[in-house]
Amino acid sequence: MSKHERHPDWMTDLARVINAPGYPRWRAMVTATSGCAHPIHLSGESAVVDTGTGEILHLYTTDDEPSGRLLIACGNRRASVCPACSQLYQADTFHLIRTGLSGGKGIPETVSAHPRAFITLTAPSFGPVHSRRDGRACRPRKHGRICDHGRAIGCHTHHEPHDERLGQPICPDCYDYPGAVLWQAHAGALWHRFTLAMRQELANQAGMSRRAFGKRVRVSFAKVAEYQRRGLVHFHAIIRLDGPDGPDQPPPGWADHDLLTRAVPSAAGHVALTTPPSDLGQCNLTWGDQLDIRPILLDPSAEGLSERAVAGYIAKYATKGAEASGTVDHRLSCGACGGRGRLHRTITCSHCHGNGLKPGLRLDALPVTDHARRMIRTCWDLGARPEFAPLRLRPWAHMLGFRGHFSSKSRAYSINLSDLRTARRLHRAAEARTRHNLPALDDATTLVLAHWRFTGIGHSPGEAVMAEHIRQRIQLAHKIKNERENG
Repeated sequence: MSKHERHPDWMTDLARVINAPGYPRWRAMVTATSGCAHPIHLSGESAVVDTGTGEILHLYTTDDEPSGRLLIACGNRRASVCPACSQLYQADTFHLIRTGLSGGKGIPETVSAHPRAFITLTAPSFGPVHSRRDGRACRPRKHGRICDHGRAIGCHTHHEPHDERLGQPICPDCYDYPGAVLWQAHAGALWHRFTLAMRQELANQAGMSRRAFGKRVRVSFAKVAEYQRRGLVHFHAIIRLDGPDGPDQPPPGWADHDLLTRAVPSAAGHVALTTPPSDLGQCNLTWGDQLDIRPILLDPSAEGLSERAVAGYIAKYATKGAEASGTVDHRLSCGACGGRGRLHRTITCSHCHGNGLKPGLRLDALPVTDHARRMIRTCWDLGARPEFAPLRLRPWAHMLGFRGHFSSKSRAYSINLSDLRTARRLHRAAEARTRHNLPALDDATTLVLAHWRFTGIGHSPGEAVMAEHIRQRIQLAHKIKNERENG
């Protein structure tokens, strides 16, 4: 049962939606958004005008709509927020990654012969957590051994994949929560430092200066962040070596896969950041010891990763957020301080509680794991310190401190998401011209005049149930189509 079906009036509202005179048009608009969970409501009009004669070739106004509004997709990339829009974002990310591996959409197919590797950079340990170890016990230790807080330091359980304890600290009081939050807040900067160190290390391995190396080899990459169950991100990345002009040109023969795989561990080991001075001390932030480097192969049957598998893997994680580690997918704020967010999304901060102000929803009432709750509390407390103000830990407490881009790429890796969205927009515009029997539009001979006003967002409970049904039918149709096309 979905959250909308748990609403007490959803059946009554669903009957109202289906029996309304404008239901067929409402259904058509929801279908056009692929069943978006939180569509944006607009009112206004759009006119296509012939610049030579002033004739209005086509006029659309929401006054002609039964509801007086137009629905457009929200475009949210998070699967937990809008499954429909996240599937479109996932598909776009897949094509972006796949294009940089095998070519297409303006990228030459010869790019598949360039040296490339799939790497994973992880966070260091801030304390032992429950985990699965290939059929072995979680953390086998001698029975009776306890930590300074009186808890057993080991765990002899063979955890199942969906065990709620996975990722939770063995002893929360031993876990270094400030260190974990500060590492998370600097993860984006660590990645940036890694890309710089990678170029320098490649130049060192090739026996030349970085400037000379850059004139002969260009390093391209694409990466995505994935939350682990312990609440910390690690990065999956594709690194590719090109000629100086990018994917159109192969690198020199000496810039091969072996050079690339030798440079990655050394570059990762040289990256370090120091946290701002504080009475908590200063932390030296580095990557974790676990570093995975795997070749990307043209032959899917060979030992390694195929191009399609890598693209699918990165696209899958591009739509996931911190909710996979037991936290929430929306921002938190202190309602008593007048912060951002509605009352049911608020958090009691120590300032308001200490000054006797009326608090919002207490942190212990949030639907999160105990570990995520302590991470959020640590973000909230550290965010009040002036030395950590640039990290903006409070606005990003729901992300457990991480504020970097979930997915990113270097300029020359492949096409941009905007290129894919522009192509989709032009395709839909061409379909609309055909549907309304309009001549081909040209910027020199036609002008589009539009005036839109935001009037709301989302669905009523009954509309939400129907929109989800539409989304599932569209998803099933796409799945059947893909299975037929792929054999």
